[in-house]
Amino acid sequence: MALTVPKRGLLKQDHFKCTRQIISEKLGRGSRTVDLELEAQIDILRDNKKKYENILKLAQTLSTQLFQMVHTQRQLGDAFADLSLKSLELHEEFGYNADTQKLLAKNGETLLGAINFFIASVNTLVNKTIEDTLMTVKQYESARIEYDAYRTDLEELNLGPRDANTLPKIEQSQHLFQAHKEKYDKMRNDVSVKLKFLEENKVKVLHNQLVLFHNAIAAYFAGNQKQLEQTLKQFHIKLKTPGVDAPSWLEEQ
Repeated sequence: MALTVPKRGLLKQDHFKCTRQIISEKLGRGSRTVDLELEAQIDILRDNKKKYENILKLAQTLSTQLFQMVHTQRQLGDAFADLSLKSLELHEEFGYNADTQKLLAKNGETLLGAINFFIASVNTLVNKTIEDTLMTVKQYESARIEYDAYRTDLEELNLGPRDANTLPKIEQSQHLFQAHKEKYDKMRNDVSVKLKFLEENKVKVLHNQLVLFHNAIAAYFAGNQKQLEQTLKQFHIKLKTPGVDAPSWLEEQ
């Protein structure tokens, strides 16, 4: 007859066994189940997340700096326009400088819309989609530690004597080991599936956003206002009405 352990006792038992397993692994004495292919994919994901976070941070800085420049260009355009009306002898000179600054500000606002859309999309990918997958990875890693802890426990019991006192313990240990093995196998499969779908989604999202970012920047610095506006239409980006406050990079476009 199998031994039964109260749920609270099992939780304490889990904690003790897992702590022992973690310490044993850190000291180099415990054996660890390793899925080389899966863990390589997880390492790449974590490394890529750091790199995407850096791109996000730099893009946010660019957005802030561009907003400040556009704001200054708009003010400069207004100042030139005012002087154009009040300085008859320099009416034309102030006038075309006013027009130039206002055009630059308009194109800058269009580029800002593209950059903020890029930021919002990459932010969703990094801090929602990838983070969700990494949460599943953490659950998988916890399941792996539990599995190894109960595997080690069962192996130690099997190395000892088999009598009336130890057989029920071995049977209970076998039952717990099997339960944690099933949990580990399920989590490993869940992570594999999520990594596959994440990779497909990541490629699609980044492809679109990198094309947007390149085309918008190229059109802006080429002074091609028409191409810049067409780029935003292609990605269905609607510009906000210009205001005095800096736009939030988290804002949904």
